[in-house]
Order: sequence, then structure tokens, then C-alpha cells
Amino acid sequence: MKVAIIPARGGSKRIPRKNIRHFCGKPILAYSIEAAIQSNVFDRVIVTTDDEEIAEIACAHKAEVPFKRPAELSDDHTPTIPVIAHAITEVEKESTVDFACCIYATAPFVQCKDIVTGIESMNRCNGSQFAFPVTTFSFPIMRALRIEDNRINMLWPEHERTRSQDLTDTWHDAGQFYWGTAEAWKTAKGVYSSVCLPIQIPRWRVQDIDTPEDWDRAERLYAALREEILN
Repeated sequence: MKVAIIPARGGSKRIPRKNIRHFCGKPILAYSIEAAIQSNVFDRVIVTTDDEEIAEIACAHKAEVPFKRPAELSDDHTPTIPVIAHAITEVEKESTVDFACCIYATAPFVQCKDIVTGIESMNRCNGSQFAFPVTTFSFPIMRALRIEDNRINMLWPEHERTRSQDLTDTWHDAGQFYWGTAEAWKTAKGVYSSVCLPIQIPRWRVQDIDTPEDWDRAERLYAALREEILN
């Protein structure tokens, strides 16, 4: 069985009630639920939450909330992996889970075609444990600067005169979703390793949403690109 698991706890400090705040007309959680359903690859789409209002909104958008997330997995410092492992364990009280896809609740740019690409990649590559979307940095990280005592220094001064085209392309996690085998979720300490597969997506479909400024930028970007995103 393949299951989508969307973690959406109630507490959020920097953006209060972030997981159900309205984003371009509807609760931001709805975008992740809809992408999971529209991908047509999941047997179940589940939201794991400790919050009754989030549970009600999730169900209104056709997700399941079959259990309540325990308090010890709902604080500011709980990493994603144990939350997904707990959800898999709960689901496996009824059915065997082969693959689980964690889809973040604040990922309005997630596309169902990328979700499909993820499971197809895992099915093709024996031995893979995870697959998730990545995108390139917009500027060579080897030219990164730091500011100390109001003075600028390079992190890697040896690359000050290296041509951009001679620097290695670097990528970062798009922060949208993560496919994994059930066993990997239950045993892994992290997802960044040689058993992970990259799903390459363009930078214009990536926006982390951690601060009010991030939220504002994401809404503006989504509104400008709505037709391309929906298609």
C-alpha cells in the first residue's frame, strides 16, 4: 500500500496557525491534500495532527485523520522522520505499508506530476530508500559571503577568481515532499544519502514558507504563476 502522510501540528510560532491559514483563497493545507489525491497513486491520504481544527479542515478537503498525533511528537523540536514513522505504525495496525510519502502542509507549489515521478523513480531504482524534489541554488554557493563585525569575508576565498561556469552545480532540498519505503522511514536517521533519488524541479516552483515575508512572497509568486502551476 502507498500512503500520503501530511504532518500538520497546531503550534506555529513565527506564523500562527500556519498550516490552515488561508493562502490565495483557501487553507494552505488543502493544496497538499489536493496534490496527493490528484496524483492517483495513493491508497490513503492521511493528515497527522494534534489539533482538532486542523483535523476538521483536513477531513473537509477529503483527507483522513484516523488517529491523533501524541503530544511528544507535536512540539517545536520534533523532527519529521519520527512523525512519519509513528503514522506508518498506526496505519500498519490495519494494512501493510510499502511506501509512504511525506508531503508538507505548507507546500502550495507541489505538483502531482512530481509526486508521480518520485514513486516511478523509486520503482525503477532497486535499493533506493527515499526520493524528493531538489532545485539549484540561484547563485554559486562557493562565492558565498559572511559578515562579521560589519566586514565582508568569503567563505571560500580560493574561488574569488574562479569563473562561475567552472564551479560545480549545487542543489538544495525543495522542502515539498519525500517518498520513502516504510522500512526506511522507521529506521533512518536522515534522508540525505546515496540511497536517495533527486527529482529535479525548476527554481520558480520552490519557496520555503517559514516567515511572514516568505508567506507574502509565496502568495505573490503563486498568483503570478497560477495558470502554469495548475497546468
